[in-house]
Amino acid sequence: MKKLLLAAAGLLALSMTSAGAADLGSRMVTKAPPMLPVVYNWTGFYIGANGGGGWGHKCWDQTSVTLGFVPEGCHNPNGGVAGGQIGYRWQAASWVFGLEAQGDWARLTGSNVSAIPGLVDNTRVDTFGLFTGQVGYAFNNWLLYVKGGAAVVSDKYNHTSSLTGLLIDSTSETRWGGVAGAGIEYGFLPNWSVALEYDHLFMGTRTLGFTNVNGAILNTDRIKQDVDLLTARLNYRFDWGGPVVARY
Repeated sequence: MKKLLLAAAGLLALSMTSAGAADLGSRMVTKAPPMLPVVYNWTGFYIGANGGGGWGHKCWDQTSVTLGFVPEGCHNPNGGVAGGQIGYRWQAASWVFGLEAQGDWARLTGSNVSAIPGLVDNTRVDTFGLFTGQVGYAFNNWLLYVKGGAAVVSDKYNHTSSLTGLLIDSTSETRWGGVAGAGIEYGFLPNWSVALEYDHLFMGTRTLGFTNVNGAILNTDRIKQDVDLLTARLNYRFDWGGPVVARY
């Protein structure tokens, strides 16, 4: 009888030990927290460079006292552009908003034989600047955006002789207008991105006096101007806030 009681007590102690160990093991098993995806961050100041090409459309109409209103013709100056941009963007969910200033050197040239006998109309766009606001939508490290604002261009014009090629008269101007554009940008590193952008400059119509080498006004022309730009861009963003982490 004594042996049976000792055996029963041993079995009870063994079962309690096994149950406690099993319970302890189940409490030690923990589930790993879910991984939060890192989303590309478009917020911050940025600076960059751009280069590409441009083409314009210029129509000249002479408005002299002697000849009255005479349409001289149109031409499309074209050439290369290169410059830089600086701006700031801030991101709210997938929407991206920004402000940007851009300045470029340009060499857009063109000419046409005037309807007025003996004259050739010549145009050269030397520089331009854009001051724009942006609205975009981000697909992680891809950004589609539109922009709009003010534009300024520096132009030079002259009449040359269709017979000798010599300069007859000239003028220059700084003209303000508007710009609208769109682009697509790709962030290939956390702080670096490349973009392709198209812009159209609405520069309106202005009347200008053309002077000879002695400063006398020989002709007065009303010139209408539009400019189109296609540029590739490289931007570096100064990141002070770190990457954006999606939260659930």
